[in-house]
Amino acid sequence: MMFRNLVCPVCGASCDDIQVEMTAEGIVAKNACKMGNAKFQELASPHRIRQPLICQGGEMLPSGWEEALDRAADILASSSRPLIFIGSETSCEAMEVGLHLGEYLGGVVDSNSTVCHGPTAMGIQEAGRVGATAGQSKNRADLTVYWGSNPLESMPRHMSRYAVYPRGYWTRRGRFDRTVITVDPRRSLTAENSDLHIQLNPNTDFELLSALLALLHGQQPHPSAEEVTGVAIRQMEEMLELMKGCNYGVIYAGLGMASSYGKHRNAEMAFHLVQELNNHTKFVIGALRGHCNVAGFNQVASYLYGYPFGLDFSRGYPRYNPGEFTAVDLLRERDVDAALVVCADLVSHFPADCASYLGEIPMICIDIASCPTTMLSDVVLPGVIDAMECDGTFYRLDDVPIYFQPFTASPFPFTASNQHTLQQLMERVRGRKEAGS
Repeated sequence: MMFRNLVCPVCGASCDDIQVEMTAEGIVAKNACKMGNAKFQELASPHRIRQPLICQGGEMLPSGWEEALDRAADILASSSRPLIFIGSETSCEAMEVGLHLGEYLGGVVDSNSTVCHGPTAMGIQEAGRVGATAGQSKNRADLTVYWGSNPLESMPRHMSRYAVYPRGYWTRRGRFDRTVITVDPRRSLTAENSDLHIQLNPNTDFELLSALLALLHGQQPHPSAEEVTGVAIRQMEEMLELMKGCNYGVIYAGLGMASSYGKHRNAEMAFHLVQELNNHTKFVIGALRGHCNVAGFNQVASYLYGYPFGLDFSRGYPRYNPGEFTAVDLLRERDVDAALVVCADLVSHFPADCASYLGEIPMICIDIASCPTTMLSDVVLPGVIDAMECDGTFYRLDDVPIYFQPFTASPFPFTASNQHTLQQLMERVRGRKEAGS
């Protein structure tokens, strides 16, 4: 049976043209990249968590749904400052419930942004952003700049679907009507397919952006800029002339910009550069969001509480201070006494000190497959795969909401979605808190 116009729940591109054919031999995902196709295969994966698990005597043992939910509710209700970490591979609706749960418990709620494009979000707060939808850039942009990103390997369909190769209304010849610049210390696959590769020294994004801004203002950068950045001023001028001379330019900022020295100041400087470029031509900037709905948490949290990530509710109202209320810092300082991890593998991706502390405190995990985080959890609740087994909303990398519908149902009789699981957990936590008061 063939299902059409499905949304892929892997990367921030949120491609909505996927076709899935379910046969006796398996699942075939058409139009999807290799990462997307692998994700759709998880429906029938032998590694899928099929039932709740509870840690007893150091061993993960199967349990009933009610028992696992009660144990999870006991952990959260008895904690004084829990960490609720909501990964990106779940819907905005589930994220909303998780945020309300964190507020009710007086805990801290964080998401993938804290180790992803959090600095970019902070840069937007500092400088503002001239942005556009992916459709606008596809139809109009004749200059594309990939700064600190390698989409040909990390987001395989971005260039072919949104940015470089598709034929737009004002870019009828596709790639032949576009100039591509890559700013990257490495000679990446994307750089090899670009018209100009600016190979700067690692961790000198801020200096290069500052030099470009000086040139844009008619000032000559100090000669030391060449030695620091590894980029000749002549090449900076060549890049700037291409940017000023285009009809419509776009910068796609990657984690290379957000995670190198300078962090949010790099993003702030990039946003200022784009603002100044609009005195010469039309120019926009956007972030290449790596996970499918990492932008969704920023949108939902900002709408509900005014802050994009790292929200602390311990005083009864939301507070925001990256470096203090973000997940890595809280775990490193041992400032939380329990954790609820939704659709994320923190033990694999956080620093060793943080992962070690997660093993010391009670932890609940909602996930679809076994991973180091589930292995250290006290309670594991099976996850439902969004965009395949339930409906909901993702935010695309350009902050456009994409509504998705399932092509099959949840395999569990006790929950219809991750949102439903969190709602059930919220009800039990509320019941315990009210009974205790």
